[in-house]
Amino acid sequence: MSRTALINIDTQQSFFHREYWQESDFPAFQKAISALIDGCEARGVPVVDIFHVSDSGPFSLESGFVAPMPFLKHQPAVTFYKHVHNAFTDTGLDHWLRERDINHLIICGIRTEQCCETTARVASDLGYRVTFVSEATLTFPMTHKGVTLDCNALRHRTETVLDGRFAAINTVHEILEM
Repeated sequence: MSRTALINIDTQQSFFHREYWQESDFPAFQKAISALIDGCEARGVPVVDIFHVSDSGPFSLESGFVAPMPFLKHQPAVTFYKHVHNAFTDTGLDHWLRERDINHLIICGIRTEQCCETTARVASDLGYRVTFVSEATLTFPMTHKGVTLDCNALRHRTETVLDGRFAAINTVHEILEM
């Protein structure tokens, strides 16, 4: 895994202050992402933290919530702040990765179908080999035109559209066995 980096997207306190926040899937997410980060650190894989920043609300720097969730204890190799859904646009991430000859990205964080999926797609388009670890991502139910997709449906949909096109889909265990 010497040319690999773990991209930890938006695992930030801002989400605790959103109206859609719910605890139901949080313990499993917390366990999975912690094991993934710990395992990557033990293997010398740099962990890159990405935080979403907005002009106002809980995602603004002034809110004080653009900070790692309290359970995260790792020391990131670098931290980037983004203002759009993907972790590459106007952040310096691509430059940082290429300077270190990193060509494989492992994606984890919050929200599965939004910033994590978008980052995976952009990374693939930029030529990176991408591994998406759904169990180490978190999302929340979404409703459109009266139809609600629960978290499992959103994860399944994301895996379906990414697998074999933009990313490989692996579990935490599979990643740590590589």
